[in-house]
Amino acid sequence: MAEKLFLEVVTPQKAIVSEEVEIVIAPGSEGEFGVLKGHTTFLTSLKIGTLRYKDAKGKERYLFINGGFAEVLPDKVTILAESAERRRDIDVERAKRAKERAEKRLAEKSEGMDFARAEVALQRAVHRLKLK
Repeated sequence: MAEKLFLEVVTPQKAIVSEEVEIVIAPGSEGEFGVLKGHTTFLTSLKIGTLRYKDAKGKERYLFINGGFAEVLPDKVTILAESAERRRDIDVERAKRAKERAEKRLAEKSEGMDFARAEVALQRAVHRLKLK
């Protein structure tokens, strides 16, 4: 049986995950990284993407992460995310509408449009839809 580490995923609104896990795989700003019990301590920023982990029973779980930071300790991973959603909580219709709006904004290229904001909105919608 794999050794366990503790995973906490917290947003400004609430705690999303707080449980023992076997492994955590997160979307680091410099690339995806994995953590098992006993990992070297480090801090990193996170990009928009999917956080995966195996719970204490070995079942793979998925969360959408909207950026933030990760602190890795030998026995604990703390994710401080701007926002996060469990796979089951993603509203597919809302994500589809957000994707369509972002694509429309990017295609129009109107003067004064915040291109970076539209790009990020598109990334969030695409990642949410990938999880469903």
